Amino acid sequence: MNRAWLPFALAGALVSFPSAQGRPNGITAVEGLRVGHYTLTEKPTGCTVILAEKGATGGVSVRGSAPGTRETDLLDPSNLVEQVHAVVLSGGSAFGLDTASGVMRYLEERKVGFPFGGAYVPIVPAAVLFDLPIAGKPLIRPDATCGYEAAKAATTGAIAEGTIGAGAGATVGKFAGGGRPMKGGIGTASITLPSGLTIAAIVAVNAGGDIVDPANGRLVAGARGPDGQSLLDARVVMRSGSLEKPRPGENTTIGLIATNAKLTKAQAKKVADMAHDGFARAIVPAHTMGDGDTIFAIATGSHTGDANVSLIGGLAAEVMADAILRGVREATGLPNIPAVRDLRRP
Repeated sequence: MNRAWLPFALAGALVSFPSAQGRPNGITAVEGLRVGHYTLTEKPTGCTVILAEKGATGGVSVRGSAPGTRETDLLDPSNLVEQVHAVVLSGGSAFGLDTASGVMRYLEERKVGFPFGGAYVPIVPAAVLFDLPIAGKPLIRPDATCGYEAAKAATTGAIAEGTIGAGAGATVGKFAGGGRPMKGGIGTASITLPSGLTIAAIVAVNAGGDIVDPANGRLVAGARGPDGQSLLDARVVMRSGSLEKPRPGENTTIGLIATNAKLTKAQAKKVADMAHDGFARAIVPAHTMGDGDTIFAIATGSHTGDANVSLIGGLAAEVMADAILRGVREATGLPNIPAVRDLRRP
């Protein structure tokens, strides 16, 4: 299988979103993290890898009812291992979990992980979304080689967004409209407080529901009407009682919150729990029977100030909602699946 960056991925990787302090706005605003995408050329699908090679305390919160995940039991606060070395977000449904094996191989080659008997065992949790029908090629999905290449391409710079990596085959708006969804994608956002505390999010938006801007309540993307341009608005459709039943496994929004705060595993899990409020604000409906909505949280511990979990969790929800909006606004359309930029708006 020929695996290479798509042209738009190369172009997107050159885009920079500097912050006021000259640092990237997005997940790499958390010092010590590197992010890489890999997008297949044969169809729009791929994976996104977030590397924390020095180790980071990890947690996870799974709120959807159709998840595809790896190493989530390990992140339970009652279990032994504290540190993770990477997190993988991938397309390909359950097949895409294989991408984490490639990331493990990449890290082991660099002696990253827990040393044991002459080997190194990196801890790499992962979550997947369903994009198998995209382009009519369900047998093409990301594998271990894709994970390895994404890890190899990882950078500390600004992160390409939209139709790339785990977001390449992502779509939104599948609970109404008779099969007229819109393009989802990868988005990332961050905030750094005057104290130096940073909270950031990265998300692959593949929601069954519509996308709403929490700042004004306006519908941004979702199920389209018969004309292919107007949006039906799941909020209105639900109140009529005619919302279509979600088809299990065809959706799922997956993401990661990162912070430079020093957190315990239990605190990291709480931050991931609170970050789901960002899903609920920006996705209507969220956490459905047909979504496997999952959020990981990692804390690098480089910030020396006190860890106010309520503040960090509250801001995690804010940046997650911002990242969701960026994921759909930065996306480029596919045949018969337009992006936000493709719709004719008044």
